[in-house]
Amino acid sequence: MEWCGDFLQCLLPDMSIKILTCLENPSDLIRVSAVSSSWRQFVIGNGLCKNLCLKRYPEISSVANMIEVENAVVPVVSQPEKSMEWLCLERDHRVYAFLAQGLSNCMTEDCLIDAIHASSTDNYPAESIMNTLKPGDRVAYRGSYWSSRGEGDPTVPETLTYKLISKLCLISEIHIQPFQAYFQFGFPIYSAKAMRFRVGHPNVKIDVESDNRHESAPAQGSYCDKYVWTYTSPVFPVAQENILQKFKLPEPVLCIGGVLQVELLGRVQRQQMDGLYYICVSHVQVVGRPLLPAFDVEILDEARKCSLKYCPEERLCQPSNSLSEGESTSTRFHRFRVRLRGWEQMILNTLLGAGADVVDDDSDEEHDV
Repeated sequence: MEWCGDFLQCLLPDMSIKILTCLENPSDLIRVSAVSSSWRQFVIGNGLCKNLCLKRYPEISSVANMIEVENAVVPVVSQPEKSMEWLCLERDHRVYAFLAQGLSNCMTEDCLIDAIHASSTDNYPAESIMNTLKPGDRVAYRGSYWSSRGEGDPTVPETLTYKLISKLCLISEIHIQPFQAYFQFGFPIYSAKAMRFRVGHPNVKIDVESDNRHESAPAQGSYCDKYVWTYTSPVFPVAQENILQKFKLPEPVLCIGGVLQVELLGRVQRQQMDGLYYICVSHVQVVGRPLLPAFDVEILDEARKCSLKYCPEERLCQPSNSLSEGESTSTRFHRFRVRLRGWEQMILNTLLGAGADVVDDDSDEEHDV
């Protein structure tokens, strides 16, 4: 006779936790919590979804508060039989489950949205950091690149600071293209010797937004104090080649705060005209995945503590930024309408019993093209 017992009931809690923490896909944990009410209580009570997030992305440990915006589709119902502690555990389970799922998706987007600051610029605005946001090294018949000031010491570093598309971005790669001066004798390439990357957020004690200049100024003082860096990458060697060079981080990094800095270490090319060393970059690209609009973050203090805000309604109702190939607007609207009916079905099931059905009054049928 085949045994059909519940191993979570038979094993000690520590052993059960050890087994379930071997799951690395957040979808698997959700399936486990749907097996039975006792399994659901075990997963929620031991915070397994949160532990999975912290295991894969330690940066989340800086979250001090969790805020879940009330969902207008499924209103919160008072449940006096549940303690406040259990309601908080259920909330954390929902939020971290969706967060872990979002962090697990593939990363194909360019996450840069704006340039903030360059440590120096040789010829502003013609050689501004803003040029690095555009692909390629030419616009029309002119070169498109950022150039540092010339230095006699080849060890003097430079930094380029950027704003990411979201305050919460998961980053896997940074791409850099050194600039080749096609208008100078010998076509020199002004690459850096090496580089590393930092991610972080503005210092809450300093009003960074009030300074809209993209370039440095002697009176500006130390720009580093305006940001708190939560991650620093290893040093990557840079090839002296006019190609888009790809630097893959050892592990995907969750940037909390939406700021990325490229640190250019060392200079290899001297300009023949003045004998000084320069670094020039034509393009910077960040491969990652933004997590907004469902998630947002608010930095609380310099100690890297933050509040994580989750909006289920945004996750359900936010339309896709772009249509997939061959997909019409009407098809996307139909998919959204079907999804909304699914929520209606769930609400009716809760209020009227499992046998309630939503009747579709539409007589026309829509199909994907």
